[in-house]
Amino acid sequence: MTVGSQPVLAIAAGVGALSGTHAAIWGMYKDAIHEGFAMRRFARSVCVGALAAVAIQAVLGLPLPQAPAMALLFGLAYGTERGIVEVWKTFIRHEDQSKYTIPMQFSVRAVPVASRRVRLAAGLGYVAIVAICLLAISALPHRHDGFASILRTCLVGLVVGAITAFGGAWKDAPTEGFDRLKFCRSPVMTVAFALLLTRMTDSYFLVAVAVIGYERATAETYKTFFFPSRPRGKFAGKPIRFPEMVRHRRLAVPVYVAICCWVLAVGAVALRATSASGNAVANDATGARP
Repeated sequence: MTVGSQPVLAIAAGVGALSGTHAAIWGMYKDAIHEGFAMRRFARSVCVGALAAVAIQAVLGLPLPQAPAMALLFGLAYGTERGIVEVWKTFIRHEDQSKYTIPMQFSVRAVPVASRRVRLAAGLGYVAIVAICLLAISALPHRHDGFASILRTCLVGLVVGAITAFGGAWKDAPTEGFDRLKFCRSPVMTVAFALLLTRMTDSYFLVAVAVIGYERATAETYKTFFFPSRPRGKFAGKPIRFPEMVRHRRLAVPVYVAICCWVLAVGAVALRATSASGNAVANDATGARP
């Protein structure tokens, strides 16, 4: 990387750190009352988000600090961080699952799989399926041909939403039962975000990854802050072991709100810019096309 690229990478790191902080706060807000606050756990998402954004920027060369590029990078970093952390927690990490109502480790019918080899094999299979879906998505032609373009974008959103919904149902349904509305929530949101993000890039691959990030950010914000007294499914029925965190966790809310406001402002500016320029800015906001 050249010296002139360092400020751009710093901006990318900042955008990624914001995405990781957003994820860390909603995770802490729901979990800390049950398992306490751990700075290592909180900082993990911040660091992974920042490193993911720097790596993405180094590969794609997004035209930062243009608003469409920052809005796209936020979703890409968020989606990448969530993917890395969730795969690690589900298939690689080994911890006592008795503290959870719903196992966080890979399980079959709510029974955690004890064999590390089996979990790793299942993880490789899961990653392979997701990779195949993303590669198939990247092969779709990105042309502005009216209704056909809208259908392709909706298809991208549906595929990504289905992956998220099936993964959630596999984990939660054996304990909570199958909820049709909950299952359909992710596909509806991913289609909506895909229709917005396709104006900021000409790569369906990037749209798909960024959609994952925005869907997770929106769904977890809704579940965490619209129903703050409702425990997350994985701790349903479990006692509050750290009651002091009910008060301490509120200190992070202003930061969370500030990040949400920043994302909404950048998104609004990005959509206005792409509309005013006839998507010219959007077509320049990928640098590379996977």
